[in-house]
Parts: sequence; structure tokens; C-alpha cells
Amino acid sequence: MRERRKQERKNLVAYTQVYDLNGGVLIGYLGDLSLRGAMVITEKPMPPNFEITLGIDIPELPDIKAIRMSLSARVAWCEQDLSPQFFNVGFEFKQVTDQQKKYIESIIKHYEFRRDRPDYPPRSGQT
Repeated sequence: MRERRKQERKNLVAYTQVYDLNGGVLIGYLGDLSLRGAMVITEKPMPPNFEITLGIDIPELPDIKAIRMSLSARVAWCEQDLSPQFFNVGFEFKQVTDQQKKYIESIIKHYEFRRDRPDYPPRSGQT
């Protein structure tokens, strides 16, 4: 699949629950996130262009009390996960308010999986 994403998504280390607010059911867990969209790990595939209102549970953070953020979205893509019982579903947010942007930025800041290696001093006897 050709990469068409306009903004880099950040992989998260917190398993944040994501709901279909119209049906009131848990659809999966947030896998990555950006200001423009998200990838959700689900047990069932979803058809492209399907429109949905997502409820994303935001954990309590230093600058935010725990809440559920509501975002209108459309399914941009759906692929089977490496674990065959799951699917990865890419959602494109239709509109993000300034307050929601602050929430998303805070989630990314506090829960982003960091790939950089720590700069530990060498142990004695090692060069």
C-alpha cells in the first residue's frame, strides 16, 4: 500500500479503548494517533468509507482529567493484523476542534513509544 499519510502517526504504549458511539460498543484499542486520524486494532473488519462517531477514552494526564473524546471519522483502510484474529483499521478524522487537538497532543506527548536509545554511560570494563 502506498503511503498517503500527510502527518506522521505516533505509536502509543497505552491501550486506550475506542467505541462506536452510535452503537455504544467497544470496537477496539488505539494503536497509533495523529491530529488527522488514528489506527485502531479491532476483532472485526470495517468497510472503507464507512462513517462512524468514535469515542476515544482519554486516560488521566497531568493536564487533563479522564474523559471520552467524541470524533466523527471515516474508515480510510482496513488490513488484517499480523495476528490473524485482529484487524488494523485506519480512521481519518472529519473535523478536530482546537480542544481535541490539545487532548491528542497531550496523549502523544505522554504515551508515545520512544524508539531512541538512552545515553547510558559505559559500564566499567567496557569501551
